Amino acid sequence: MSGRNPNTKDIDNLSALEILRKINEEDKKVATAVEEQIDNIAGAVDIIVSCFQKGGRLFYIGSGTSGKLGVIDASECPPTFGVEDEMVQGIISGGKDAISGWLEHTEDDEELAVKDLQKQNITDKDVLVGVTASGNTPYVKSAMEYGKRIGCKTIGIICRTHGKLSEICDLTIAVDVGAEVIMGSTRMKAGTAQKMILNMLSTTAMIRMGKTYSNLMVSVKPINKKLKERVKEIVNLATGADINTVESVLEKCNFNAKVAIVVIKSGISIEEAIKALEAANGKVAEALNNINIT
Repeated sequence: MSGRNPNTKDIDNLSALEILRKINEEDKKVATAVEEQIDNIAGAVDIIVSCFQKGGRLFYIGSGTSGKLGVIDASECPPTFGVEDEMVQGIISGGKDAISGWLEHTEDDEELAVKDLQKQNITDKDVLVGVTASGNTPYVKSAMEYGKRIGCKTIGIICRTHGKLSEICDLTIAVDVGAEVIMGSTRMKAGTAQKMILNMLSTTAMIRMGKTYSNLMVSVKPINKKLKERVKEIVNLATGADINTVESVLEKCNFNAKVAIVVIKSGISIEEAIKALEAANGKVAEALNNINIT
């Protein structure tokens, strides 16, 4: 991450197309760097799923770009997976004003990190994911230390081979993305790597928690017309039933895609489908398997 990139020293003398090609070539390296950390990412997912199963919450915490990326990923979990807002949360130093503004000085405030976590009533059931390109941001480091003191599981995401977080956290995902296109601009390759990893963590954890059936978003909450249409499409794809059947069943079960799928594929009643899903911890495939439907 640190250091001057020898491949882009002439970037200010190039055309727009040439600059874009340089950026694109550097971006291609990010996925490979992330791939090298797949085992650690899988380990992090296991920690998060275990936390969820115990009723805990997932917190991302960071400053600047890293903090913003955590907030983005957390905010996308409810509409994508139908979870409560509290289940996955993003904390950025400086709060809401830092999301659209520039409060980079807050990354040095170690006391602020503790206060921000205490506001959320963090407990030992929760898991903290510290996101920092350098691995040394004081705000994030302090948050991880506090988490450890109260018994939280802690995960670090850093964009270098080693940082202070790797000495603190239970598990560290250390992605060496190499030098940035513009020296020190960690919103670029480091930011891309962080976004990829956060996507992987939340998506894989939610899949393991039964929030999908096959690759379908069966936990979507139909809060508007667009999402109701999406639920219809999901149930149609999952069951192969005609649209009239899909609409009829969905109307009877308050547009709950999981219930509708189990009802249509098994032929059991809505009440029986609800019980089957409860017994399978909300996992559609498991519920169908338990009633011998594939």
